[in-house]
Amino acid sequence: MKFVAVTSCPTGIAHTYMAAEGLEQAAAAAGHEIEVETQGAAGLTPLSPDTIAAADAVIFAADVEVRDVARFAGKPLVRAGVKKAISDGPGLIAQAVAAVEEARANPQAFAAAQAAAPAGKRGGGLSSKVDANAPVGTRIRQWLMTGVSYMIPFVAAGGILIALGFMVAQAAWGETGAVLVTKVPLTDLITGFNPGSGQDWAALLFQTGVASFGFLVPILAGFIAFAIADRPGLAPGIVGGALAVVVGAGFLGGIAAGFVGGFVALWISSWKVPKGVRGVMPVVVIPLLSVFITGLTMIVVLGRPLKALADGLASWLNGLSGTNLVVLGAILGLMMAFDMGGPVNKVAYTFATTGLAAATTASGGTSLKVMAAVMAAGMTPPLGMALATTIRRRLFSEAERENGQAAWLLGASFITEGAIPFAAADPLRVIPSGMLGSAVTGGLVMAFGNTLRAPHGGIWVTPLIGKPLLYVLAIVIGTLITTAAVIALKTAGPGPVKTELDTELDAEVVAA
Repeated sequence: MKFVAVTSCPTGIAHTYMAAEGLEQAAAAAGHEIEVETQGAAGLTPLSPDTIAAADAVIFAADVEVRDVARFAGKPLVRAGVKKAISDGPGLIAQAVAAVEEARANPQAFAAAQAAAPAGKRGGGLSSKVDANAPVGTRIRQWLMTGVSYMIPFVAAGGILIALGFMVAQAAWGETGAVLVTKVPLTDLITGFNPGSGQDWAALLFQTGVASFGFLVPILAGFIAFAIADRPGLAPGIVGGALAVVVGAGFLGGIAAGFVGGFVALWISSWKVPKGVRGVMPVVVIPLLSVFITGLTMIVVLGRPLKALADGLASWLNGLSGTNLVVLGAILGLMMAFDMGGPVNKVAYTFATTGLAAATTASGGTSLKVMAAVMAAGMTPPLGMALATTIRRRLFSEAERENGQAAWLLGASFITEGAIPFAAADPLRVIPSGMLGSAVTGGLVMAFGNTLRAPHGGIWVTPLIGKPLLYVLAIVIGTLITTAAVIALKTAGPGPVKTELDTELDAEVVAA
């Protein structure tokens, strides 16, 4: 059979593409054809109308609303979350086959069901990544994750550019370069940039990175508001985020501005107005009133208390040292491995990246250590599982062994989701093992005093890591602990997984 599929997760990063890979592998193994449209952070290439028309069924592996669902009308449809596609791709393919066979066996009932189904939303352009039918708690998380997912490219670009700026500055100025580069005025670059000067290149990299960081809070707030109220929420959310920066409320203020701007815009959009006014509502009335109300709220009502809260949080974080800092690293490590890319993982990652965005000085303080701990702790679960499948192959199924080979690269690249297939198959042993290794790694990174300016990249950003040899040592120790723990738990539990390969090997031993 021929299938088409759409995968999409709240942040549009790792889960989206891992789900697509899981479906492609499962379809190929079952002898079917499939084409997958990934609606992720990297944008999308829509499935062609001819491909959709030729498909026997459609699979939606998505945790958020799929865009342009009307394209798939009239096809048998299977819906599931992205984790289902990652952990049980063959099961979804089997469901799609069953849906096709059922539609063919009773076409009248299928046609009647299709006629009664809602047409679906005809989305396009920006994606809100929110399921309107989800519970309130889930929608709140999706609103936040929408803002974070649009903010991450600014974090990545800004963080790496600033880090590169410091590296070039140290090469051009010497040991004091990291301090001197922060003091070069932007006007000097505009009026007298010298392509042959390493100092000017360092300042250019630094200033561009700082400019990217300057958009973080407005983008976060704007797209939280967008997730709540669609396009009418963008203006009040972005303006509210900018005001949060001005009043010193930081990222906490940005989150608050996003919710205020979004709900204000949603409320004004719901007004019943005369026909003559409807045309000017989206271009004049809604942005005018929503921006004003959001600005008033941020400056007069929320600005001062949120600034006090943000200052208190920053003071607490920078005041941590010694044992307290190690404990913080261990807690962040536990969070990174708890759901391996889920909400808890994203809270720890967002905490690190938002602190990184504020650390644009040469020293950076504790925030750079937090970022280092979070990335290292996020690398150990897939690396630990990859090592375990190499050392004790018979404890794992054939599919897990194949996933173990991919987990080496995923873990080294700081994609914690590489451990999800193992956790889905055996959560009670894999998740605690990953949490133990990540907690030790996070604590060690803090104890070693490692720093990191890049918000992502894994081993590929090693030159941007402070004390890189100790950093690698922390990751190796955490990986070994994860491996030892999962092997011990699997050995103590039910017997090793008996795969077809193992049966053949046993037969060869008996014959010998």
